[in-house]
Amino acid sequence: MAAAFYDVIVLGGGASGLMLASMAAKRGRKVLVLEKANKVGKKILMSGGGKCNFTNLYVEPDNYISHNPHFVISALSRYSNWDFIGMVCDYGIEYEERKHGQLFTLNGAKEILAMLLQECEKAGNVDIRTSCEVKAVNPLENKGFQVATVQGYFECESFVVASGGLSIPTLGGSGIGYEIAKQFGHHVYPTRAGLVPFTFSDQFKDVTTRLSGNALEATLSNTRHAFTEALLFTHRGLSGPSSLQLSNYWNSGESFQINFLPGLDVLQWLKDKKQSQPKVLLRTLLSEHMAKSVVIELQNLIWLEDSEIAIGQFSDQRLEQICQQLESFEVKPSGTEGYRTAEVTLGGVDTREVSSKTMESQKQKGLYFLGEVLDVTGHLGGYNFQWAWASAHAASQFV
Repeated sequence: MAAAFYDVIVLGGGASGLMLASMAAKRGRKVLVLEKANKVGKKILMSGGGKCNFTNLYVEPDNYISHNPHFVISALSRYSNWDFIGMVCDYGIEYEERKHGQLFTLNGAKEILAMLLQECEKAGNVDIRTSCEVKAVNPLENKGFQVATVQGYFECESFVVASGGLSIPTLGGSGIGYEIAKQFGHHVYPTRAGLVPFTFSDQFKDVTTRLSGNALEATLSNTRHAFTEALLFTHRGLSGPSSLQLSNYWNSGESFQINFLPGLDVLQWLKDKKQSQPKVLLRTLLSEHMAKSVVIELQNLIWLEDSEIAIGQFSDQRLEQICQQLESFEVKPSGTEGYRTAEVTLGGVDTREVSSKTMESQKQKGLYFLGEVLDVTGHLGGYNFQWAWASAHAASQFV
């Protein structure tokens, strides 16, 4: 039996795959979306705690990590955050702005998925198949590709890899996109888990376990980057936005610093307190800025031998030592929680071998790469979704 023919076959029914399918279909292309999982858009549905942080008010190329940082500029400028916000508004989807310009739906991520599926339906010409694993992709002699799946063979002129990365395998993350890239001669940068919590195995793990569930605003920094956002203590280590952000800039075996009191000149504040409240204990003063349980743990780590001494009895030199610790407390993770909980995958298909205008492979005509499978990783805050929308839009005009 002859293989069914489509103009475009998309590997992956996630954010970038569905976006491309609807936009290419609007140009009159006949599109087939192949999704390995039993339903499309699983990662969209769980993103942002089920509220879907679908873009950000402030999108800059600096919000992205890549070995080729200029690659994102073209696509992001041609399909901006405002373009996507416009579509969300057209569908009457209510949303709210949170910290750092992050935009979340008010009524759940399902509305974003429904919008993408409705766009596909409106365009017509989009065939979506779930539980359809791809076994092989081979070039045809004249042009185009033959795609072997568990549901039979299909042929197409353009083949689009929108398979995502390795993060959260339970939602369908897999390495097939990287395998296809390598098959067609592409260089693929080594991958690792990104936007992921840190784990510890030293005495600091006992501290995080005892503080599990506590959160505070902190600055996490290393020689590459610093992020001031919420820090969350967990049974396994450190999570929360500041930890997730820094994980993208952390390598195994490295340590980093925590400033527990960002935005406060701690030394000056304590010197003032020494004058105005000389009989008060240091832990009592610090409890004005942090949960008492956090202060007690820091006391045990930093000034245990002076814990019952009133602030007026501290020398300025001793206060300086304590402040230095509070503002740059060094920790050394044993690792991260890995792909199981990672929101993104760092590394991927080398963008120097892909057109920034069309997302087409420079090694194989008709082969395209979108979204997370590429060596482009956004910061936390809606940037990875914006990259999915923008890269899909770029390719949709050419597939």
